[in-house]
Amino acid sequence: MQPRRRHRTARRLWTAVVAALALPLTMLGTGTTPAHAAALQCSVDYKTNDWGSGFTADLTLTNRGTDSINGWTLTYAYSGNQKLSNGWNGTWSQSGQSVTVKDAGYNGTIAAGAAVSTGAQFAYSGTNTAPTSFAVNGTTCAGAHQPPVTVLTSPTAGAVYTQGDAVPLAATAAAADNATISKVEFYDDTTLLGTDTSAPFTFSASGLTVGSHSLVAKAYDSLGASAESTPVGITVASGPAVVASPVQLGVQQGKSGTYAVKLSTQPSANVTVTTARASGNSGLSVTGGATLTFTPANW
Repeated sequence: MQPRRRHRTARRLWTAVVAALALPLTMLGTGTTPAHAAALQCSVDYKTNDWGSGFTADLTLTNRGTDSINGWTLTYAYSGNQKLSNGWNGTWSQSGQSVTVKDAGYNGTIAAGAAVSTGAQFAYSGTNTAPTSFAVNGTTCAGAHQPPVTVLTSPTAGAVYTQGDAVPLAATAAAADNATISKVEFYDDTTLLGTDTSAPFTFSASGLTVGSHSLVAKAYDSLGASAESTPVGITVASGPAVVASPVQLGVQQGKSGTYAVKLSTQPSANVTVTTARASGNSGLSVTGGATLTFTPANW
């Protein structure tokens, strides 16, 4: 009988060792990192029907984010002596000037872009100033997240470059709602030229073909929003091109205006440039500098 008891004891010890070894393996298997939900974004529309000593407040809560809101608690505060009487489409409560509304269950889920309504009746005396700040689940409702703002600062509109020359691209970018800029992309129309992930945002574009180009900067922020700059048009010429500044010139009747002319790059020989009215007001004429000669030393 004793050998059998020893056999059972060994089996128990073996089972205990297996269980001890299995425990950390199980913990490792379930220790995955959960995906982070997108930041809650919301807006609240507040309307009242006021009769002097009391009012009803109708609130519309809109989910401005990309994920559903599963269960919501709306909070806000009055600046006067408004006192809650009763509410609907939610569980209403009040502590001092602070008001809390919890979802009613059936309206607890708000899909992205959807809205729910709730309301209550209050009594008051004196003034009835509407609240200006609302929060849902502790997050202030500032409306939809605003995309970043980006401006293409280089090159300048109307600039002319010679084929083979690098075109210097530069942009400024600013994010809203405490977000940060994650990257700026530079495009020639829809063709991606390059990307910069830190300020100052720059890129040197080479290999642009002869012709007109529409350059754009596109900024991305840390919340996933993006926005494009106003396009900037430039020209790439096969050789030295005539560059006029300003590109457009307005002249009042009876007045005169001036503009500058130069070549985009140094010529290998003398270049003669003529200026004449090709269209527009027939009263316009070139009175000086109609013919200009540029040299390799002065272009």
